[in-house]
Formats: sequence, structure tokens, C-alpha cells
Amino acid sequence: MAHAYIVDAVRTAGGKRGGRLAGVHPVDLGAAVFDAIADRNDFDTSKIDDVITGCVSQGGQQTMDLGRNAVLASNLPDSIPAVTIDRQCGSSQQAMMFAAQAVMSGTQDIVLASGIESMTRVPMGSVATLFIKEGLGHYKSERLEEKYPGIMFSQFMGAEMIVKKHGFSKDDLDAYALESHRRAKAATEAGRFKREIVGIDIDTPEGRQTHLVDEGIRFDATLEGIAGVKLLQEGGSITAASSSQICDGASAALIVSEQALKDHGLTPRARIHHVSVTAGDPVIMLEEPLFATEKALKRAGMKIGDIDAYEVNEAFAPVPLAWLKYLGADHARLNVHGGAIALGHPLGASGTKLMATLLGVLDATGGKYGLQTMCEGGGQANVTIIERL
Repeated sequence: MAHAYIVDAVRTAGGKRGGRLAGVHPVDLGAAVFDAIADRNDFDTSKIDDVITGCVSQGGQQTMDLGRNAVLASNLPDSIPAVTIDRQCGSSQQAMMFAAQAVMSGTQDIVLASGIESMTRVPMGSVATLFIKEGLGHYKSERLEEKYPGIMFSQFMGAEMIVKKHGFSKDDLDAYALESHRRAKAATEAGRFKREIVGIDIDTPEGRQTHLVDEGIRFDATLEGIAGVKLLQEGGSITAASSSQICDGASAALIVSEQALKDHGLTPRARIHHVSVTAGDPVIMLEEPLFATEKALKRAGMKIGDIDAYEVNEAFAPVPLAWLKYLGADHARLNVHGGAIALGHPLGASGTKLMATLLGVLDATGGKYGLQTMCEGGGQANVTIIERL
């Protein structure tokens, strides 16, 4: 079977809601990472067969095929097609999977997988609530209501269910959140993100600046400060401090065939070893990465101990904690440079964003195999295993 290779992966530094990237149109965020891929890699960009862009909130400034608009706004040739997809939080990880499958099938040689999400400009859930407000209907159909009567599928409620099911305490969640900030702080100060971050020029009260540092990291985070944050629900365990941060950002990964490597003189950073996606309980929802990873490892003929670094999206602290417990994985190898609790979770952009970080972790640690997984709306999860070259 043909192989798919990752030549490069980049991301913007995260911007907080209403923060440093709030003034940048999501199309232009996407164009910036597309341009960075082109500028950093010496190849004929007109040979890109397709651009696949993940985005969750496809409305307003993120509609009318966001990926194609980002191509048109970028320095890439207008002849490059693009499609925008939604697998909820795993959208751009799915974009990588589709790109890899296209390359492995032999139908395409160079595919740009990407993700774009401005959670400031197109707020989470707004594409549903605005339609409901205007009397244009609800996403939950009559048949869906019959199967799941009275249930409003909620990631927050699913996270609280995981806390109870796996026996975590609020102290466990707070301690994990603190570790996320500490790891992100250490990675930032050590320059670990320099290779993956694309600078975005922004206007500030102090003048024109380049945004290069993830805005959500609390460099002075303390356990006392995190523990003091108000609970999101009375009687629950989760707070905003143990949840992923609302974030603006974009990311991209260049996926190519072996023939493209030869034709364009490109050097791969990694080979895609395995891709899979599974689905399970849509109510508890966020638990699926546990079972998806187990199945992926089995299909790949591997064990968790074979993996040198893992990126498990920190939608809420109980998700990676449950994943660690279920797989018997090594916490030291998990989200080594911090996760979404500190760095932010720009929904559809997080998949290729995590891949950029995973490549950086493997480079920094000298690891060979990396695994990335993402909990997703509807009780789904993608898993990608890569081999660093």
C-alpha cells in the first residue's frame, strides 16, 4: 500500500475570545497558514491537488466554503480547489485523514489539510441558535427525539458524566489544569513552539505587532488560583479553569505521496502510520477517544507502550485523565507541551494544530511514534498515528 507523508505542519498562536486575533477575519487566518506552508517549502504550489479545511461553526464569516475563500485570499494559485468539512472538534484531523486517504489511494499527490475557527467572530453554537431564534427549526428531528427523548446533547454534561464514571475529584481536575499551563509555559520559554507558529500581524493600542505567543497561557498559574474558579454547575466538578479555552486560530499540514517527495525534492517530517475514526455513545459523548485509541492500536499492531508521545485534546480535564487511566498510558508522554486548557481549542482548527505540536514534541524528545486523538460531538473520535522520520 502507498504511504502518505507529512512534510510540514503549522499553526497560529492561539488568540483568546475578543483578544489579539479578534480583529482578523477567519478567511485571512486561513490564508496566513496557507502562505506559510508555501513559503516554508520549496515546491510548485500549483501542483496542490486539493485543500481540505475543517471548520465547526460554518456560518457568517465562516461560510460559502471557507477553505476555498482562504485559498482565494492567500498567495496560492486560484486554480487550487478546496472543500470545507465538519466532524465537530475533529474536523481538521479528519481533513488530514481524508488527505492521507487520497494520497494513499493514488488519486492525489499533494493535499493541504487545514482548519480555521474564529470563535470570537462566529461564536460556538451560533449557527444553531440563530436559526432557532429566527424560527427556522432545530437540528434535532422528530426521529432523533424519539431515540433520545428530552436529551440535549451537551459536551459539558458529557464531561461531568466522565468525572463521575471514572471517579475523579475536582482536585484531580484542577491539578491537571495546572500541569497544562506549566507545560505550555515551559515549552514557550524554551522556544519549542517556534517552528510550528506562524506570526500574524495585528493592530494593537501600542501599534502594529506580530502575534507569536499563545494568549491563553497563564504564566503565573497557581493551584490556589485554579481551585478558586467558580463551578460551571452547582454540585459539579468542572470549572472554566479545567476546560479548554475558547480560541481563535488556524492551522495546516502538507500531506504528500512518495512520488511528490521525489518530484519536488521535499523532505518528510513523518509518515502517517495509521488513521481511523469510530463512534459510540452520543450522550456521554467525549469518552470515545478511549475506545477509538484501543481499536486503532489493535489495527496498527501496536501497544500503548510503543507510542513515544500522545496528543489527547483537552476539551475538559476529565477526558485526557480518563484516557490515561483506561489505556494505562504514561502521563509524562501526554500533551508534553501543554494542551487546550492552556493553549486554547479553536474547534475545527485543533486537529492540524495538535499535529503541528505533536511533531514538535517528537523532535524535541527524539521519539519515533506519536498518536493524536480528539473527542468530538456525536460521540465520535479520530485517531492518527505517525512515525517521525
